[in-house]
Amino acid sequence: MTTFDPLFYPYSSQRNAVYARNGMVATSQPLAAQAGLDILKKGGNAVDAAIATAACLTVVEPTSNGIGGDAFALVWMKDELHGLNANGPAPQSISIDAVKQAGHEQMPTHGWTPVTVPGAPAAWQALSQRFGRLPLTEVLQPAIDYAEQGFPISPTLGYYWNIAYQRFSEVLEGEQYRGWFDTFAPQGRAPRIGEIWSSPGHAATLRSIAESGAESFYRGELAEQIDAHSRAHGGYLRKEDLASFKPEWVQPISVNYRGYDVWEIPPAGQGLIALMALNVLKGYTFTERDTVDTHHKQMEAMKLAFIDGLKYITQEDKMTIRAAQLLSDEYAEQRRQLIGDTALQPAPGEPPAGGTVYLATADDEGNMVSYIQSNYMGFGSGIVIPGTGIGLQNRGHSFSLDTTHDNRLEPGKKTYHTIIPGFLTKENRPVGPFGVMGGFMQPQGHVQVVMNMIDFGLNPQAALDAPRWQWLEGKVIEVEPSFPDHLAQSLMRKGHVIRRANSSGGFGRGQIIVRDEQNGVLIGGTESRTDGAIASW
Repeated sequence: MTTFDPLFYPYSSQRNAVYARNGMVATSQPLAAQAGLDILKKGGNAVDAAIATAACLTVVEPTSNGIGGDAFALVWMKDELHGLNANGPAPQSISIDAVKQAGHEQMPTHGWTPVTVPGAPAAWQALSQRFGRLPLTEVLQPAIDYAEQGFPISPTLGYYWNIAYQRFSEVLEGEQYRGWFDTFAPQGRAPRIGEIWSSPGHAATLRSIAESGAESFYRGELAEQIDAHSRAHGGYLRKEDLASFKPEWVQPISVNYRGYDVWEIPPAGQGLIALMALNVLKGYTFTERDTVDTHHKQMEAMKLAFIDGLKYITQEDKMTIRAAQLLSDEYAEQRRQLIGDTALQPAPGEPPAGGTVYLATADDEGNMVSYIQSNYMGFGSGIVIPGTGIGLQNRGHSFSLDTTHDNRLEPGKKTYHTIIPGFLTKENRPVGPFGVMGGFMQPQGHVQVVMNMIDFGLNPQAALDAPRWQWLEGKVIEVEPSFPDHLAQSLMRKGHVIRRANSSGGFGRGQIIVRDEQNGVLIGGTESRTDGAIASW
């Protein structure tokens, strides 16, 4: 049962929450949301809708994700929450020594070196095979149609596409990047808002994935093409790395926050950071959102959680400090004791031993999905396999070349991962999926929207519309343009270094769906900071 007040709208100037009964899809692009809803209306369930939406987003929002990215999902199905990790490891042939011998003192941002095994196509197949109702060929058809026939560029998409083009024109040099420019700037520029863009190669790749159940991507013709391009341009990824990859079904991790269980995917994802912060914050009582004390404690808890996460989070079985230790009540109290009346300079503690798209779907049977996928840092590595539309992620950029760091680069290892889906339950019943995409903003967005709903009674749309902040480093906090000035001034007097951003572009893009168990009604919120949309019936 939810307790969010449907009439409380102090931050809903952009739009109102959406209410529906039979099904709902919330994501950052209207065409993708509608594609998911169409699948629901054809008899698909929430999982089918999530796959359709995710595949469609690789076409209609390529600035944030792609076929060559990673994915994670939390699925409520058959009275149980299931977690899916589809994040690929580093290639077997890469090493710290090899990268340093190639002239790098840190992992590069672009090119083949930071490319890890893509997990998204395998995620679609795994979800479809275990929980889907419709064949993958039918579920991926909307994405294929948009890639083949084209679609008009939406405003936020066009804005970020142009920024990416300008940046890539300056930093991407050489034959290895020709595929990106041929695919995403075929007229020698970024497509303009309202202009029709299509990608026949993208359509052919999606059709191949659908018909083969992703086998062609990992063990077939597409794998051969990826391998050949990597070899030709000094990359480390090989077809053997692709062939050996399988997504993992995992047990989600959680903390109980004021009677609600807040769920995240376990490491190497940074969802652990959101849970650590909430574990500290549950030791306080908050009565009002817009007070100096509320924001101060939130910021301090987030700094402490983040600094621990950056030190300890990596592939779970290689962490020197495990998630259970970091989430212990004893450690939360230890960290809570550090929070005083002024801003602190965060440092990692010692626990006791022991570029992204997000979407949410729900159907009329009670099934719900929290799903996220990304190429990382916008278009990712800048590598596109010619003629395929496969833009490869640069997730390996997160690896450290410091041999003493927990998240150091190793062959076959999975790196610290920024993309995280979230889910709320109460008394072992689903409340609903939530997420806020956007690099290191994500766990910070999770904490803020969860508290907006649970502590302050905001409905999903109001929870998303509320002004956000994000910790950057040390005592530095960046706030949105709409963040109240009197609070910013008061926080500065507490020692926080407050920077006001020029736009809301860096503060994440969220989606939320909650179900009211009393009447089965779905309540959805979508991001006003992008081309967000909710499709429902």
